[in-house]
Amino acid sequence: MPKELTWADAEDIGILLLAEHPDLIPLETRFTDLHRMVTELPGFTDDPQKSNEAKLEAIQMAWHEEFEDR
Repeated sequence: MPKELTWADAEDIGILLLAEHPDLIPLETRFTDLHRMVTELPGFTDDPQKSNEAKLEAIQMAWHEEFEDR
């Protein structure tokens, strides 16, 4: 069973997003799409309504760092 993820797990989510969407460019992904992708990740258990711009930006930047490091 995957680790339970919440909006606070930006780094873990960034790693998973890169694995799930290797062809997407993180900084070109709209927050609405990012929100959907995060809530669809295996193990994501947090309330979708608890996201906000700062949390999505932190996730996007973690994903971007993973994208750049690959």
